[in-house]
Amino acid sequence: MVSQRKAGAILGYANIIVKNLVNLVYTPMLLSFVGQADYGVFQTSNSFVFSLSLLTFGFSDAYIRFYTQKRANGTEKDINVLNGMYLLLYIFVCVVALGLGLLFAANVGTFFASSFTQDQVGLAGQLMCIMAFSVACTLFSTVFDAYILAHEQFRFQQTRQMFTSLATPVFAFVLLNLGMGAVGVALAQLAVNVTLLLLNARFAIMKLRMRFDIHRFDGALFKAIAAFSAWIFANQICDLVNNSVPNMLLGALTSAVVVSVFAVSIQVRNVFVSLSTVMSNVFVPKINRIVAESDDNAELTSLMTRVGRYQMFLFCWVYCGFVILGRFFVAKWAGEGFMDAYYLICAMALPLGVPLCQNTGIEIQRAKNKHRARSAVYLCMAALNVLFTWFASPYLGYWAPAIAYIASISLGNGVFMNWYYHARIGLDMAFYWKRNLPVVIGSAAVTVVCMLGTSLLPVISWLGFFAWGAVYTLLFAVVMWRFVLDPLEREKAVSKLSFLR
Repeated sequence: MVSQRKAGAILGYANIIVKNLVNLVYTPMLLSFVGQADYGVFQTSNSFVFSLSLLTFGFSDAYIRFYTQKRANGTEKDINVLNGMYLLLYIFVCVVALGLGLLFAANVGTFFASSFTQDQVGLAGQLMCIMAFSVACTLFSTVFDAYILAHEQFRFQQTRQMFTSLATPVFAFVLLNLGMGAVGVALAQLAVNVTLLLLNARFAIMKLRMRFDIHRFDGALFKAIAAFSAWIFANQICDLVNNSVPNMLLGALTSAVVVSVFAVSIQVRNVFVSLSTVMSNVFVPKINRIVAESDDNAELTSLMTRVGRYQMFLFCWVYCGFVILGRFFVAKWAGEGFMDAYYLICAMALPLGVPLCQNTGIEIQRAKNKHRARSAVYLCMAALNVLFTWFASPYLGYWAPAIAYIASISLGNGVFMNWYYHARIGLDMAFYWKRNLPVVIGSAAVTVVCMLGTSLLPVISWLGFFAWGAVYTLLFAVVMWRFVLDPLEREKAVSKLSFLR
Protein backbone atom coordinates (compact mmCIF):
# COMPACT_ATOMS: atom_id res chain seq x y z
CA MET A 1 0.00 0.00 0.00
CA VAL A 2 3.04 2.28 0.11
CA SER A 3 2.69 2.90 -3.64
CA GLN A 4 -0.97 3.77 -3.10
CA ARG A 5 -0.03 6.29 -0.40
CA LYS A 6 2.63 7.86 -2.60
CA ALA A 7 0.26 7.97 -5.57
CA GLY A 8 -2.46 9.39 -3.34
CA ALA A 9 -0.20 12.17 -2.07
CA ILE A 10 1.10 13.05 -5.55
CA LEU A 11 -2.35 12.97 -7.13
CA GLY A 12 -3.73 14.87 -4.13
CA TYR A 13 -1.35 17.78 -4.62
CA ALA A 14 -1.93 17.64 -8.38
CA ASN A 15 -5.60 17.86 -7.51
CA ILE A 16 -5.00 20.99 -5.44
CA ILE A 17 -3.09 22.61 -8.31
CA VAL A 18 -5.86 21.74 -10.80
CA LYS A 19 -8.60 22.87 -8.42
CA ASN A 20 -6.95 26.19 -7.70
CA LEU A 21 -6.16 26.84 -11.34
CA VAL A 22 -9.81 26.14 -12.12
CA ASN A 23 -10.91 28.47 -9.32
CA LEU A 24 -8.77 31.25 -10.80
CA VAL A 25 -11.27 31.20 -13.64
CA TYR A 26 -14.36 29.81 -11.92
CA THR A 27 -14.93 32.39 -9.19
CA PRO A 28 -14.49 35.46 -11.44
CA MET A 29 -16.72 33.70 -13.97
CA LEU A 30 -19.48 33.28 -11.39
CA LEU A 31 -19.14 36.88 -10.25
CA SER A 32 -19.35 38.15 -13.83
CA PHE A 33 -22.38 36.00 -14.66
CA VAL A 34 -24.44 36.33 -11.46
CA GLY A 35 -23.06 39.50 -9.83
CA GLN A 36 -21.72 40.12 -6.35
CA ALA A 37 -25.13 40.13 -4.63
CA ASP A 38 -26.40 36.86 -6.14
CA TYR A 39 -23.02 35.27 -5.46
CA GLY A 40 -23.53 36.19 -1.81
CA VAL A 41 -27.02 34.62 -1.91
CA PHE A 42 -25.54 31.45 -3.41
CA GLN A 43 -22.84 31.19 -0.73
CA THR A 44 -25.33 31.86 2.07
CA SER A 45 -27.72 29.19 0.75
CA ASN A 46 -24.87 26.73 0.34
CA SER A 47 -23.69 27.32 3.91
CA PHE A 48 -27.22 26.91 5.22
CA VAL A 49 -27.90 23.60 3.47
CA PHE A 50 -24.38 22.30 4.09
CA SER A 51 -25.21 22.30 7.80
CA LEU A 52 -27.27 19.18 7.06
CA SER A 53 -24.01 17.26 6.71
CA LEU A 54 -24.01 17.20 10.53
CA LEU A 55 -26.68 14.51 10.31
CA THR A 56 -23.89 11.96 9.80
CA PHE A 57 -23.22 12.42 13.55
CA GLY A 58 -19.58 11.52 13.00
CA PHE A 59 -20.36 7.94 11.87
CA SER A 60 -18.45 8.34 8.59
CA ASP A 61 -15.17 9.17 10.34
CA ALA A 62 -15.59 6.21 12.68
CA TYR A 63 -15.85 3.63 9.89
CA ILE A 64 -12.12 3.13 9.24
CA ARG A 65 -11.32 2.51 12.91
CA PHE A 66 -13.99 -0.18 13.29
CA TYR A 67 -13.27 -1.67 9.88
CA THR A 68 -9.57 -2.00 10.83
CA GLN A 69 -10.50 -3.74 14.08
CA LYS A 70 -12.83 -6.16 12.30
CA ARG A 71 -10.21 -6.86 9.65
CA ALA A 72 -7.59 -7.60 12.33
CA ASN A 73 -9.73 -9.56 14.79
CA GLY A 74 -12.97 -10.49 13.06
CA THR A 75 -14.29 -12.28 9.98
CA GLU A 76 -15.61 -11.27 6.57
CA LYS A 77 -19.13 -11.70 7.89
CA ASP A 78 -18.42 -9.18 10.66
CA ILE A 79 -17.34 -6.65 8.02
CA ASN A 80 -20.53 -7.30 6.03
CA VAL A 81 -22.60 -6.65 9.16
CA LEU A 82 -20.71 -3.38 9.69
CA ASN A 83 -21.37 -2.40 6.07
CA GLY A 84 -25.05 -3.27 6.36
CA MET A 85 -25.37 -1.18 9.49
CA TYR A 86 -23.83 1.81 7.74
CA LEU A 87 -26.02 1.34 4.66
CA LEU A 88 -29.26 1.40 6.67
CA LEU A 89 -28.01 4.28 8.81
CA TYR A 90 -27.20 6.46 5.81
CA ILE A 91 -30.46 5.69 4.03
CA PHE A 92 -32.20 7.09 7.11
CA VAL A 93 -29.80 10.07 7.29
CA CYS A 94 -30.35 10.94 3.62
CA VAL A 95 -34.13 10.86 3.95
CA VAL A 96 -33.98 13.17 6.98
CA ALA A 97 -31.47 15.51 5.30
CA LEU A 98 -33.60 15.80 2.16
CA GLY A 99 -36.72 16.50 4.20
CA LEU A 100 -35.05 19.20 6.29
CA GLY A 101 -33.46 20.78 3.21
CA LEU A 102 -36.83 21.09 1.49
CA LEU A 103 -38.27 22.49 4.73
CA PHE A 104 -35.53 25.14 4.76
CA ALA A 105 -36.34 26.02 1.15
CA ALA A 106 -40.05 26.37 1.89
CA ASN A 107 -39.42 28.74 4.80
CA VAL A 108 -36.48 30.73 3.42
CA GLY A 109 -38.26 34.05 3.97
CA THR A 110 -38.20 33.44 7.72
CA PHE A 111 -34.41 33.50 7.69
CA PHE A 112 -33.52 36.22 5.18
CA ALA A 113 -36.53 38.50 4.66
CA SER A 114 -34.90 41.31 6.67
CA SER A 115 -31.53 41.26 4.86
CA PHE A 116 -32.32 40.03 1.31
CA THR A 117 -34.57 41.58 -1.32
CA GLN A 118 -37.71 39.72 -2.38
CA ASP A 119 -36.01 38.42 -5.53
CA GLN A 120 -33.00 37.27 -3.52
CA VAL A 121 -35.28 35.41 -1.08
CA GLY A 122 -36.93 33.63 -4.01
CA LEU A 123 -33.54 32.72 -5.47
CA ALA A 124 -32.35 31.39 -2.11
CA GLY A 125 -35.42 29.13 -1.94
CA GLN A 126 -34.71 27.62 -5.36
CA LEU A 127 -31.04 27.11 -4.51
CA MET A 128 -31.78 25.42 -1.19
CA CYS A 129 -34.20 23.02 -2.86
CA ILE A 130 -31.59 21.88 -5.39
CA MET A 131 -28.82 21.80 -2.81
CA ALA A 132 -30.91 19.57 -0.53
CA PHE A 133 -30.85 16.82 -3.17
CA SER A 134 -27.14 17.46 -3.72
CA VAL A 135 -26.33 17.04 -0.01
CA ALA A 136 -28.41 13.84 0.16
CA CYS A 137 -26.35 12.35 -2.70
CA THR A 138 -23.10 13.37 -1.00
CA LEU A 139 -24.14 11.83 2.31
CA PHE A 140 -25.16 8.52 0.75
CA SER A 141 -21.90 8.38 -1.20
CA THR A 142 -20.07 8.38 2.16
CA VAL A 143 -20.97 4.70 2.69
CA PHE A 144 -18.88 3.70 -0.32
CA ASP A 145 -16.23 6.40 0.06
CA ALA A 146 -15.31 5.19 3.56
CA TYR A 147 -14.92 1.60 2.31
CA ILE A 148 -12.69 2.77 -0.55
CA LEU A 149 -10.51 4.76 1.85
CA ALA A 150 -10.25 1.82 4.26
CA HIS A 151 -8.81 -0.20 1.37
CA GLU A 152 -6.29 2.61 0.70
CA GLN A 153 -7.46 3.05 -2.89
CA PHE A 154 -6.03 6.56 -3.07
CA ARG A 155 -5.53 6.56 -6.84
CA PHE A 156 -9.24 6.13 -7.46
CA GLN A 157 -10.15 8.55 -4.69
CA GLN A 158 -7.94 11.37 -5.98
CA THR A 159 -8.80 10.75 -9.65
CA ARG A 160 -12.46 11.02 -8.74
CA GLN A 161 -11.85 14.31 -6.93
CA MET A 162 -10.01 15.66 -9.96
CA PHE A 163 -13.07 14.82 -12.04
CA THR A 164 -15.13 16.91 -9.61
CA SER A 165 -12.74 19.85 -9.87
CA LEU A 166 -12.94 19.86 -13.66
CA ALA A 167 -16.54 18.79 -14.29
CA THR A 168 -18.36 21.20 -11.96
CA PRO A 169 -17.16 24.46 -13.60
CA VAL A 170 -17.64 23.01 -17.09
CA PHE A 171 -21.26 22.07 -16.39
CA ALA A 172 -21.81 25.39 -14.61
CA PHE A 173 -20.37 27.35 -17.55
CA VAL A 174 -22.77 25.64 -19.98
CA LEU A 175 -25.80 26.34 -17.78
CA LEU A 176 -24.72 29.92 -17.08
CA ASN A 177 -24.52 30.55 -20.82
CA LEU A 178 -28.05 29.23 -21.10
CA GLY A 179 -29.10 32.04 -18.76
CA MET A 180 -29.78 29.90 -15.68
CA GLY A 181 -27.68 32.05 -13.32
CA ALA A 182 -26.95 30.81 -9.81
CA VAL A 183 -29.58 28.08 -10.21
CA GLY A 184 -27.49 26.63 -13.04
CA VAL A 185 -24.44 26.49 -10.75
CA ALA A 186 -26.44 24.55 -8.14
CA LEU A 187 -27.72 22.15 -10.83
CA ALA A 188 -24.15 21.58 -12.04
CA GLN A 189 -23.09 20.62 -8.51
CA LEU A 190 -26.06 18.25 -8.24
CA ALA A 191 -25.18 16.56 -11.54
CA VAL A 192 -21.57 16.01 -10.45
CA ASN A 193 -22.60 14.67 -7.03
CA VAL A 194 -24.99 12.15 -8.61
CA THR A 195 -22.21 11.01 -10.95
CA LEU A 196 -19.76 10.65 -8.04
CA LEU A 197 -22.28 8.57 -6.09
CA LEU A 198 -22.64 6.16 -9.01
CA LEU A 199 -18.85 5.94 -9.51
CA ASN A 200 -18.20 5.28 -5.81
CA ALA A 201 -20.91 2.63 -5.57
CA ARG A 202 -19.71 0.85 -8.71
CA PHE A 203 -16.06 0.81 -7.60
CA ALA A 204 -16.81 -0.35 -4.05
CA ILE A 205 -19.26 -3.08 -5.02
CA MET A 206 -17.80 -4.31 -8.31
CA LYS A 207 -14.06 -3.75 -7.81
CA LEU A 208 -13.60 -4.09 -4.04
CA ARG A 209 -16.42 -6.62 -3.54
CA MET A 210 -18.20 -4.61 -0.85
CA ARG A 211 -21.07 -6.64 0.59
CA PHE A 212 -23.90 -5.78 3.01
CA ASP A 213 -25.61 -7.90 5.64
CA ILE A 214 -28.76 -6.01 6.64
CA HIS A 215 -30.40 -8.97 8.40
CA ARG A 216 -28.05 -9.09 11.40
CA PHE A 217 -27.82 -6.10 13.71
CA ASP A 218 -24.98 -6.03 16.23
CA GLY A 219 -26.35 -3.88 19.04
CA ALA A 220 -23.08 -3.82 20.98
CA LEU A 221 -21.16 -2.73 17.86
CA PHE A 222 -23.67 0.04 17.17
CA LYS A 223 -23.37 1.34 20.73
CA ALA A 224 -19.57 1.36 20.46
CA ILE A 225 -19.71 3.21 17.14
CA ALA A 226 -22.25 5.69 18.52
CA ALA A 227 -20.14 6.42 21.61
CA PHE A 228 -17.02 6.88 19.49
CA SER A 229 -18.82 9.00 16.87
CA ALA A 230 -20.54 11.31 19.35
CA TRP A 231 -17.32 13.21 19.99
CA ILE A 232 -16.46 13.37 16.30
CA PHE A 233 -19.93 14.82 15.82
CA ALA A 234 -19.11 17.48 18.39
CA ASN A 235 -16.00 18.33 16.42
CA GLN A 236 -18.03 18.53 13.20
CA ILE A 237 -20.23 21.12 14.88
CA CYS A 238 -17.11 23.18 15.45
CA ASP A 239 -16.09 22.81 11.80
CA LEU A 240 -19.56 23.92 10.76
CA VAL A 241 -19.30 26.98 12.99
CA ASN A 242 -15.93 27.90 11.50
CA ASN A 243 -16.92 27.30 7.88
CA SER A 244 -20.67 27.81 7.45
CA VAL A 245 -22.31 29.59 10.40
CA PRO A 246 -20.45 32.90 9.78
CA ASN A 247 -21.96 33.12 6.28
CA MET A 248 -25.39 32.32 7.70
CA LEU A 249 -25.11 34.95 10.44
CA LEU A 250 -23.69 37.57 8.09
CA GLY A 251 -26.52 36.85 5.66
CA ALA A 252 -29.09 37.31 8.42
CA LEU A 253 -27.49 40.35 10.10
CA THR A 254 -25.72 42.31 7.33
CA SER A 255 -26.04 42.09 3.55
CA ALA A 256 -25.34 39.84 0.57
CA VAL A 257 -22.36 42.00 -0.44
CA VAL A 258 -20.71 41.55 2.98
CA VAL A 259 -21.27 37.81 2.68
CA SER A 260 -19.63 37.74 -0.76
CA VAL A 261 -16.41 39.37 0.53
CA PHE A 262 -16.19 36.96 3.45
CA ALA A 263 -17.03 34.01 1.17
CA VAL A 264 -14.10 34.86 -1.11
CA SER A 265 -11.75 34.92 1.90
CA ILE A 266 -13.13 31.57 3.08
CA GLN A 267 -12.57 30.09 -0.37
CA VAL A 268 -8.89 31.03 -0.33
CA ARG A 269 -8.55 29.98 3.32
CA ASN A 270 -9.82 26.54 2.36
CA VAL A 271 -6.89 26.23 -0.04
CA PHE A 272 -4.58 26.16 2.98
CA VAL A 273 -6.77 23.50 4.61
CA SER A 274 -6.59 21.28 1.53
CA LEU A 275 -2.78 21.48 1.50
CA SER A 276 -2.55 19.55 4.76
CA THR A 277 -5.46 17.13 4.51
CA VAL A 278 -4.04 15.48 1.39
CA MET A 279 -0.94 14.28 3.25
CA SER A 280 -2.68 13.27 6.50
CA ASN A 281 -5.58 11.44 4.80
CA VAL A 282 -3.35 8.88 3.12
CA PHE A 283 -1.95 7.84 6.52
CA VAL A 284 -5.31 7.26 8.25
CA PRO A 285 -5.39 3.47 7.67
CA LYS A 286 -1.71 3.12 8.66
CA ILE A 287 -2.23 5.06 11.91
CA ASN A 288 -5.17 2.85 12.83
CA ARG A 289 -3.08 -0.27 12.13
CA ILE A 290 -0.21 0.96 14.34
CA VAL A 291 -2.57 1.68 17.23
CA ALA A 292 -4.44 -1.63 16.80
CA GLU A 293 -1.25 -3.73 16.62
CA SER A 294 1.36 -2.04 18.89
CA ASP A 295 0.20 1.43 20.00
CA ASP A 296 3.85 2.55 19.84
CA ASN A 297 3.97 6.26 20.77
CA ALA A 298 7.55 6.62 19.56
CA GLU A 299 6.53 5.39 16.10
CA LEU A 300 3.46 7.62 16.11
CA THR A 301 5.53 10.66 17.17
CA SER A 302 8.02 9.96 14.38
CA LEU A 303 5.22 9.66 11.83
CA MET A 304 3.46 12.83 12.99
CA THR A 305 6.72 14.80 13.00
CA ARG A 306 7.82 13.57 9.58
CA VAL A 307 4.46 14.28 7.95
CA GLY A 308 4.11 17.56 9.87
CA ARG A 309 7.50 18.73 8.60
CA TYR A 310 6.47 18.21 4.97
CA GLN A 311 3.20 20.00 5.69
CA MET A 312 5.04 22.87 7.41
CA PHE A 313 7.34 23.42 4.42
CA LEU A 314 4.37 23.54 2.08
CA PHE A 315 2.16 25.68 4.31
CA CYS A 316 4.89 28.27 4.97
CA TRP A 317 5.82 28.50 1.31
CA VAL A 318 2.21 29.08 0.23
CA TYR A 319 1.20 31.34 3.13
CA CYS A 320 4.25 33.59 2.97
CA GLY A 321 3.92 33.77 -0.81
CA PHE A 322 0.35 34.95 -0.39
CA VAL A 323 1.37 37.60 2.14
CA ILE A 324 3.89 38.95 -0.37
CA LEU A 325 1.80 38.72 -3.55
CA GLY A 326 -1.79 38.36 -2.36
CA ARG A 327 -2.92 41.99 -2.67
CA PHE A 328 -2.27 42.06 -6.39
CA PHE A 329 -3.76 38.58 -6.83
CA VAL A 330 -7.03 39.39 -5.02
CA ALA A 331 -7.44 42.66 -6.93
CA LYS A 332 -7.05 40.92 -10.29
CA TRP A 333 -8.87 37.71 -9.39
CA ALA A 334 -11.94 38.90 -7.50
CA GLY A 335 -11.89 42.66 -8.13
CA GLU A 336 -11.09 45.88 -6.29
CA GLY A 337 -14.30 45.53 -4.26
CA PHE A 338 -12.82 42.49 -2.51
CA MET A 339 -9.54 43.98 -1.25
CA ASP A 340 -10.48 43.45 2.40
CA ALA A 341 -10.49 39.73 1.60
CA TYR A 342 -6.67 39.88 1.42
CA TYR A 343 -6.39 41.05 5.02
CA LEU A 344 -9.05 38.56 6.14
CA ILE A 345 -7.14 35.70 4.53
CA CYS A 346 -3.78 36.73 6.01
CA ALA A 347 -5.29 37.06 9.48
CA MET A 348 -7.33 33.83 9.47
CA ALA A 349 -4.78 31.58 7.75
CA LEU A 350 -1.85 32.43 10.04
CA PRO A 351 -3.05 30.54 13.16
CA LEU A 352 -4.19 27.71 10.90
CA GLY A 353 -0.54 26.79 10.37
CA VAL A 354 -0.38 24.91 13.69
CA PRO A 355 -3.38 22.56 13.35
CA LEU A 356 -2.92 22.06 9.62
CA CYS A 357 0.59 20.72 10.20
CA GLN A 358 -0.65 18.45 12.99
CA ASN A 359 -3.57 16.78 11.20
CA THR A 360 -2.09 13.33 11.70
CA GLY A 361 -2.46 13.96 15.43
CA ILE A 362 -6.24 14.08 15.01
CA GLU A 363 -6.21 10.62 13.47
CA ILE A 364 -3.93 9.35 16.26
CA GLN A 365 -6.43 10.62 18.84
CA ARG A 366 -9.32 8.92 17.10
CA ALA A 367 -7.42 5.66 16.66
CA LYS A 368 -6.68 5.70 20.42
CA ASN A 369 -10.29 6.72 21.19
CA LYS A 370 -9.00 9.77 23.07
CA HIS A 371 -10.68 12.52 21.04
CA ARG A 372 -13.30 13.50 23.64
CA ALA A 373 -11.32 16.31 25.29
CA ARG A 374 -10.50 17.90 21.95
CA SER A 375 -14.15 17.92 20.94
CA ALA A 376 -15.26 19.35 24.31
CA VAL A 377 -12.77 22.23 24.09
CA TYR A 378 -13.69 22.89 20.47
CA LEU A 379 -17.38 23.05 21.41
CA CYS A 380 -16.61 25.78 23.95
CA MET A 381 -14.62 27.67 21.33
CA ALA A 382 -17.47 27.26 18.83
CA ALA A 383 -20.02 28.64 21.29
CA LEU A 384 -17.86 31.71 21.93
CA ASN A 385 -17.36 32.07 18.16
CA VAL A 386 -21.12 32.13 17.52
CA LEU A 387 -21.85 34.55 20.37
CA PHE A 388 -19.16 37.01 19.33
CA THR A 389 -20.15 36.83 15.65
CA TRP A 390 -23.83 37.33 16.48
CA PHE A 391 -23.31 40.41 18.63
CA ALA A 392 -20.41 42.00 16.73
CA SER A 393 -21.43 41.44 13.08
CA PRO A 394 -23.73 44.50 12.89
CA TYR A 395 -20.76 46.66 13.97
CA LEU A 396 -17.70 44.89 12.56
CA GLY A 397 -19.18 43.17 9.51
CA TYR A 398 -16.99 40.34 8.18
CA TRP A 399 -14.29 41.12 10.76
CA ALA A 400 -16.52 39.77 13.54
CA PRO A 401 -16.39 36.11 12.43
CA ALA A 402 -12.73 36.55 11.44
CA ILE A 403 -11.72 37.70 14.94
CA ALA A 404 -13.76 34.92 16.55
CA TYR A 405 -12.18 32.35 14.22
CA ILE A 406 -8.63 33.53 14.96
CA ALA A 407 -9.23 33.34 18.72
CA SER A 408 -10.79 29.87 18.60
CA ILE A 409 -8.04 28.40 16.39
CA SER A 410 -5.22 29.96 18.42
CA LEU A 411 -6.52 28.88 21.82
CA GLY A 412 -8.20 25.57 20.98
CA ASN A 413 -6.18 24.11 18.11
CA GLY A 414 -2.91 25.76 19.08
CA VAL A 415 -2.34 26.07 22.82
CA PHE A 416 -4.65 23.37 24.19
CA MET A 417 -4.04 20.69 21.58
CA ASN A 418 -0.25 20.82 21.82
CA TRP A 419 -0.49 20.41 25.59
CA TYR A 420 -2.97 17.55 25.15
CA TYR A 421 -0.86 15.71 22.57
CA HIS A 422 2.12 15.81 24.94
CA ALA A 423 0.48 15.26 28.34
CA ARG A 424 -2.43 12.94 27.50
CA ILE A 425 -1.83 11.25 24.14
CA GLY A 426 1.84 10.49 24.87
CA LEU A 427 3.43 12.17 21.85
CA ASP A 428 6.74 14.02 22.19
CA MET A 429 5.72 17.55 21.14
CA ALA A 430 9.05 19.02 22.21
CA PHE A 431 10.69 16.84 19.55
CA TYR A 432 7.96 17.82 17.07
CA TRP A 433 8.57 21.56 17.49
CA LYS A 434 12.34 21.15 17.61
CA ARG A 435 12.07 19.75 14.09
CA ASN A 436 9.44 22.16 12.77
CA LEU A 437 10.12 25.54 14.38
CA PRO A 438 13.21 26.21 12.18
CA VAL A 439 10.92 26.04 9.12
CA VAL A 440 8.78 28.83 10.57
CA ILE A 441 11.75 31.02 11.47
CA GLY A 442 13.38 30.60 8.06
CA SER A 443 10.09 31.37 6.28
CA ALA A 444 9.55 34.51 8.35
CA ALA A 445 13.04 35.78 7.47
CA VAL A 446 12.44 35.24 3.74
CA THR A 447 9.07 37.01 3.98
CA VAL A 448 10.56 40.09 5.65
CA VAL A 449 13.25 40.38 2.97
CA CYS A 450 10.74 40.02 0.12
CA MET A 451 8.26 42.46 1.69
CA LEU A 452 11.03 45.05 1.88
CA GLY A 453 11.82 44.33 -1.75
CA THR A 454 8.22 44.72 -2.92
CA SER A 455 7.97 48.03 -1.05
CA LEU A 456 10.76 49.31 -3.30
CA LEU A 457 9.59 47.51 -6.47
CA PRO A 458 5.81 47.06 -6.04
CA VAL A 459 3.86 44.34 -7.85
CA ILE A 460 1.79 46.25 -10.42
CA SER A 461 1.61 43.77 -13.30
CA TRP A 462 1.46 40.05 -13.95
CA LEU A 463 5.07 40.18 -15.07
CA GLY A 464 6.06 41.62 -11.70
CA PHE A 465 3.83 39.07 -9.96
CA PHE A 466 5.56 36.07 -11.54
CA ALA A 467 9.01 37.66 -11.26
CA TRP A 468 8.63 38.26 -7.53
CA GLY A 469 7.11 34.79 -7.18
CA ALA A 470 10.24 33.29 -8.75
CA VAL A 471 12.56 35.40 -6.59
CA TYR A 472 10.66 34.46 -3.43
CA THR A 473 10.60 30.74 -4.29
CA LEU A 474 14.33 30.70 -5.07
CA LEU A 475 15.19 32.53 -1.83
CA PHE A 476 12.88 30.24 0.15
CA ALA A 477 14.54 27.14 -1.32
CA VAL A 478 18.05 28.46 -0.61
CA VAL A 479 17.26 29.30 3.03
CA MET A 480 15.56 25.94 3.63
CA TRP A 481 18.43 24.03 2.01
CA ARG A 482 21.18 25.92 3.77
CA PHE A 483 19.74 26.42 7.27
CA VAL A 484 16.77 24.04 7.80
CA LEU A 485 17.23 20.69 6.04
CA ASP A 486 19.40 18.15 7.83
CA PRO A 487 22.06 16.10 5.96
CA LEU A 488 19.78 13.08 5.53
CA GLU A 489 17.00 15.24 4.02
CA ARG A 490 19.49 16.84 1.65
CA GLU A 491 20.73 13.42 0.61
CA LYS A 492 17.17 12.22 -0.08
CA ALA A 493 16.41 15.38 -2.06
CA VAL A 494 19.55 14.97 -4.19
CA SER A 495 18.76 11.29 -4.87
CA LYS A 496 15.23 12.15 -6.02
CA LEU A 497 16.49 14.97 -8.25
CA SER A 498 19.11 12.60 -9.70
CA PHE A 499 16.40 10.04 -10.38
CA LEU A 500 14.35 12.66 -12.29
CA ARG A 501 17.36 13.37 -14.52
